[in-house]
Amino acid sequence: MCGIAGFVSVDGGVVSSTVDVVRRMAERMRLRGPDAEGLWQAAGVVLAHRRLAILDLDARSNQPLMAGDGKSSIVFNGEIYNFRELRAELQAKGVTFRTTSDTEVLLEMYAREGAAMLLRLRGMFAFAIWDTERRELFMARDPYGIKPLYYAQLPGGFLFASQVKALLASGMVDTALEAAGLAGFYLWGNVPEPWTLYRGVLALPAGCWMRVRAGRAETPVQCNDIRDNWRQTSEKVSNAELQERVRQAVTDSVRAHLVSDVPVSVFLSGGIDSGTIAGLTSELGAKVEGITVAFDEFQSSHDDEAPDAAAVAVHYGLAHTVRRVARAEFEQDIPLILDAMDQPSIDGVNTWFASKAAAERGYKAVLSGVGGDELFYGYILTRQVPSDALLGRVIGAIPGARSLLRSPCNYLSRSYAHPKLKGVPDFMTSLEGSYFLKRCVFLPEELPELMGAERAREGMARLGGWPPGMEKANAHSGAGGVCLLDSTLYLRNRLLRDSDWASMAHSLELRTPLVDAALLNDMKRLHEGFRHGVGKKLLAHCPANPMPKRIIGRSKSGFQIPMAQWLVEASQNGGAGAGKLGKTWTRRWAKRVIAGFFACDSPMQELSSSSRSVR
Repeated sequence: MCGIAGFVSVDGGVVSSTVDVVRRMAERMRLRGPDAEGLWQAAGVVLAHRRLAILDLDARSNQPLMAGDGKSSIVFNGEIYNFRELRAELQAKGVTFRTTSDTEVLLEMYAREGAAMLLRLRGMFAFAIWDTERRELFMARDPYGIKPLYYAQLPGGFLFASQVKALLASGMVDTALEAAGLAGFYLWGNVPEPWTLYRGVLALPAGCWMRVRAGRAETPVQCNDIRDNWRQTSEKVSNAELQERVRQAVTDSVRAHLVSDVPVSVFLSGGIDSGTIAGLTSELGAKVEGITVAFDEFQSSHDDEAPDAAAVAVHYGLAHTVRRVARAEFEQDIPLILDAMDQPSIDGVNTWFASKAAAERGYKAVLSGVGGDELFYGYILTRQVPSDALLGRVIGAIPGARSLLRSPCNYLSRSYAHPKLKGVPDFMTSLEGSYFLKRCVFLPEELPELMGAERAREGMARLGGWPPGMEKANAHSGAGGVCLLDSTLYLRNRLLRDSDWASMAHSLELRTPLVDAALLNDMKRLHEGFRHGVGKKLLAHCPANPMPKRIIGRSKSGFQIPMAQWLVEASQNGGAGAGKLGKTWTRRWAKRVIAGFFACDSPMQELSSSSRSVR
């Protein structure tokens, strides 16, 4: 896991000032790679790398790495979990390797297969390869979008980096506010790709590759669209076969994600996803330690996951550490969190503290259970959203029904501090609209007050779609459609992005065995069998010694932190009670995050002053 950066010039020349620009970008990503730094330049190109050494710890694998024949050079962020199998294939064809890293395998595969190699890679990746003979840059990103990659087109060339803030550190990009990025954040609680907050910076979309010739980026090409997996006709298999296929596929993914030359830990909650990963690591003979974050505010409540996490650790014979976090530490870390947060998000604080705990224990790699709900239909939304959409279509078909609903919905939105109820008449008749109401933070009609009328109109137009920033799911079923939307919106744009910045801020590589394109492909014709809670039960029974029954039967609490309570305590003079804030604290935090991105001087004071105005 690393940070990459580079520049490709339009005219084929590179001056010393350009090299300094790339150095600044790399330095901004120091925490992504504290183990080594490297810079390589040739006619028309500069590549830089910050290394967090996980595989082949020797300096011979430092980057930028040049191919043995000198025809290409690479900077790579991520891990290729099947690199040993691919390496063996290449060796059988006569290839000689100088390292034992996955990076060199990428170089050799590119030389033989070009873009076609991407479909053979199992892992999380964002990389750039400079082809010396063709004088072009080849960039690619993994199908889920686990690893980020951003770029900026300049008059004199092309810049790229693993972080938006690294590109900003160049001092060369257009920092004018991108209306689509800001509107997307207010609507979704995260910035939807390919947008960022800045007009001059874009994300290479997940599952895409792109060529840069003569310093000019060509149109990205999508080679792997994970949405196709929920659009497949489902197979009919017996319960026993379904369980066995899930067990084999998940075990295979966990085994792949354990490939490492450094010790690995696991984020351990009281839930099925992380518990299954813990059980399988134990079954596979790996020595891992469970890391659990706990809060005094949750003690003895359903949201306190520490006791169940401890029970899972005992059940599978894992070493276990519980790290307690108090409000004072949260307040102290807010400036650090906002500095590390590469794009604004209302989430990620939980992963920040879990990563902090793992780093304190000396780990450089950790397994996370993120993605289990999106793959195995774990969210209640898979039942709620299709049902709500069906009811909405029935009501919407009644002449005048939407108009009649507006008054009571407006009243309820004010009286019960649940502002999104106001959007029911506008969004209730489609799966996408019902999903939006569940996941959104603010409604489109609220954007003018938040960002100005003209900018709101521009942002909505650039986002496109309705609800804004969405395309039709077109999945095989309503429940599958929810998983498709969650995987390509909520998981991709928030959970995975937050996992990246929050872990890398602590020089920690976060691996996601349940977010894996090969696993998804194995499950693509089995999805319909995961509905109504079956998927999570199948997951819990993947280890030969299944999860404890009380964990399997435990109602979902999620990976939570007591943000609502902390924000209430931080602004007690503001008049907001804990009960009233329960549905609206995300709005307050969203405003605080944006204030942080625009250099608010007093984080906790801003929280207090906004307590009355943010509903």
